[in-house]
Amino acid sequence: MTKDIYRNLQERLDKYSVGFPATDSGIEITILKKLFSEKDAVMFLNLSPILELAESIAERINKPVAQTAAYLEDMAKRGLVFRLQKGESVKYGAIPFVHGLFEFQVKRLDKDFAKLVEQYFDNDFYHTMAQNAGGFLRTIPIQQSIDVTQNIAAYEDACEILKKQKTIVVTDCICRKLRATVETGCGKLMEACYMFGSMAQYYLDHDMGRQVDVDEAIRILTEAQEAGLVTQPATAQNPGGMCNCCGDCCGVLKSLNLYDKPAEMVFSNYYAVIDDETCIGCEACIDRCQMNALTMNEEELAKVNQDRCIGCGLCVTTCPSDSIALVLKPEENRKRPPATSGEQMMNMAIKRGIQF
Repeated sequence: MTKDIYRNLQERLDKYSVGFPATDSGIEITILKKLFSEKDAVMFLNLSPILELAESIAERINKPVAQTAAYLEDMAKRGLVFRLQKGESVKYGAIPFVHGLFEFQVKRLDKDFAKLVEQYFDNDFYHTMAQNAGGFLRTIPIQQSIDVTQNIAAYEDACEILKKQKTIVVTDCICRKLRATVETGCGKLMEACYMFGSMAQYYLDHDMGRQVDVDEAIRILTEAQEAGLVTQPATAQNPGGMCNCCGDCCGVLKSLNLYDKPAEMVFSNYYAVIDDETCIGCEACIDRCQMNALTMNEEELAKVNQDRCIGCGLCVTTCPSDSIALVLKPEENRKRPPATSGEQMMNMAIKRGIQF
């Protein structure tokens, strides 16, 4: 029974979000056994990503409502299911491995679990993530990298995204925390990821982050961008969260760096160009780029590899001669994200074969 239930769980998770593929080593099953008891797995498999009342779930599994609700509450506390309370109504639902089970261990991360996840990422998951990166996170220009004369959509402006939110929770970056738990980490800003709306409430309810106002959120954003982090909200116009990522640790950026043409795999509407007439060849932009898209040419001037540029704008803000600019892609090549993260996740799940 043990093998079957955990394999069933893995196959279910593989249909959500960016997936959770099987490996030859079976390390994904080891990860699931560290998180789930067999009883937990059975309960999870009886849930849907569509949130439901405990009464509906109890009826389906033929268990008392109070017992079912108590068990779901316990699983929510352990980061194994999503929980949303509105007034007296409390609903529960299944979650992906990413964003979900992995990130919800942010306050429980130990070295054993961190090593397992790192091995899993190195084994196969980076390739799976890269293939689905654009549907999961999108790259938007950092502040001050866009010319003020350009019209920028509100969903491409990190400050505007923050200003729209009623609830903002800031939490530790799970990717940098993972690396710091296993090794020394990159040393970049840890508390740099935001959750909004119902996801923010889940993080607050389970002590996984702290609530901040818009001014503090923007201050953290500025600090993150000055430190060379790439701003990546969820691929939605009204995202459920927004990350500030580094190429050293971030699962999405590390996965994209494995490929020759990450620009074709990301969800981004901008790219960088360099003015050879004003470039002074100082190389300040080279290390700033998280995608290794910048090199020096034979004339000792900076050159952008457009196959690797994801349009984050970090190079723009570090150039002392103002020789780099972000350019909006032609209209026919621009992408418009879905309205909400809920719609985003449903689209990704349907793409992976789940039926609702």
